[in-house]
Amino acid sequence: MAASHATATAGGRSNRAVLLTVTCLGQFMVLLDNTIVGAALPDMQHRLHTQLTGLQWIVDAYVLLVAMLLLSGGVFADRFGRKRVYLTGVAVFTAASLLCSLAPSVGWLAAGRVLQGIGAAALSPASLALLVAACPVPQERIRAIGLWAGFSGIGLAAGPVAGGVLTEAFGWPAIFLVNLPIGVVLLLVGLRHLGESRNPGAPAIDVPGTVLSVAAVGALTYGLIEGGARGWTAPVILGSFTAAVILLAAFVAVEARRSAPMLPLRLFRQRLFTVSNTAMVVVGFALMGSSFFFSQFFVYVQGSSILRAGLQTLPVSLAMVIVSPYAGRLAARYGFRIVVTTGLALAGLGLLALGMVHADTGYGNVWWRLGLAGTGFALAMSPLTGAAIQAVSPQEGGLASGISSTTRQIGAVLGVAVLGAVVRSRQSGGASFETGLNSAFLAAGAVTLVTAVFTGLWLTTRPKPAAPRRSTGPETVPTSNEASMSGR
Repeated sequence: MAASHATATAGGRSNRAVLLTVTCLGQFMVLLDNTIVGAALPDMQHRLHTQLTGLQWIVDAYVLLVAMLLLSGGVFADRFGRKRVYLTGVAVFTAASLLCSLAPSVGWLAAGRVLQGIGAAALSPASLALLVAACPVPQERIRAIGLWAGFSGIGLAAGPVAGGVLTEAFGWPAIFLVNLPIGVVLLLVGLRHLGESRNPGAPAIDVPGTVLSVAAVGALTYGLIEGGARGWTAPVILGSFTAAVILLAAFVAVEARRSAPMLPLRLFRQRLFTVSNTAMVVVGFALMGSSFFFSQFFVYVQGSSILRAGLQTLPVSLAMVIVSPYAGRLAARYGFRIVVTTGLALAGLGLLALGMVHADTGYGNVWWRLGLAGTGFALAMSPLTGAAIQAVSPQEGGLASGISSTTRQIGAVLGVAVLGAVVRSRQSGGASFETGLNSAFLAAGAVTLVTAVFTGLWLTTRPKPAAPRRSTGPETVPTSNEASMSGR
């Protein structure tokens, strides 16, 4: 009997190790795709004969779908089965990666990126929910989530280097083909070893809210990206902005009347929740909007190769990977306001410093500016999510975390669109691409510094120390929306 028990225990550990590997590798693939594309943008522009507008769509087509479907993806996983939704997300993401690699034009590539975003929005929340369901013991759960988050950080840091190497050697399609073997392995192993779990009490899918949110942000993004090329007063651009306002109003009206909305508007009555999510929009805006131009700056302004440019952008992601684990501890010790405000101030100063870099500036005087910005954003992100969670009841912590991630992604969509519009506007006025980039970095830095003042005044609540809990029975498995703790 003892031997049988030991065998069962070993088997359980083995299955858990497989589950950890499968879920973490899936998250790694999604996060790698977030940063690997940036390194390949100059090659895409050259081979696909596109302009800045096309590059913006290549990035925003993916981020937009992730932003708008992340919360719904978590609900889908809880209702219909976390294994089923996870593997479906992997299959869609892998097939979309193949489509991207074969894309003959920007339009086809953007379509593939839309499908990638749909797959990621299903894959990411389901991966964490599977992991949490398999680790009912709190200590094991904490270690598992730490490993999952660690893979996220590795994916972010590896993206620029991997993108530079693959693009330099094989061209931009290789950055998408690298997902194929990972996806196939995940499908084969997952079908055999993953166990199914679901939450019978999960809310119904908010189809109207999801459709209206995608349409509203999509219309706004279209106007911002295409406005620089078509003219800000063109009928189609004015129409897109008008449609965005109408759709957003319809979204608010629908959400206010639903019993189980995807975005409970009542949460925004809490000042801490509103302030933290507003600041998170700016974090996504400034971080993703500026990162969109990093490789282009090194390639087009300073004349670097694509591989070298990928390595040169590394200080941002490395700083975030190194600093992020300490941000939560600092917030617990000094409070949300001090850590977030300090982080935003550092990030803003780093971006302002990048706005003063020119073609003849040596890299020794550039890397620290990238590192300063990365350090600042790392200090701000985790405490902002913690502040959002602190503002709601414990039962809504997963939802608050999901909303925090969604607001960051929305900011990322707007950052690529708005800062791209800044560059195009400067160029249309006769300025060089270098001058346009400087203006974009300065704008991002100024917005970030203003937000630092905003959080310094209004983000006042300290995190409460966690009280020891007595276990009276099996713990409830958190909803899939907790997957929004990822660093996307």
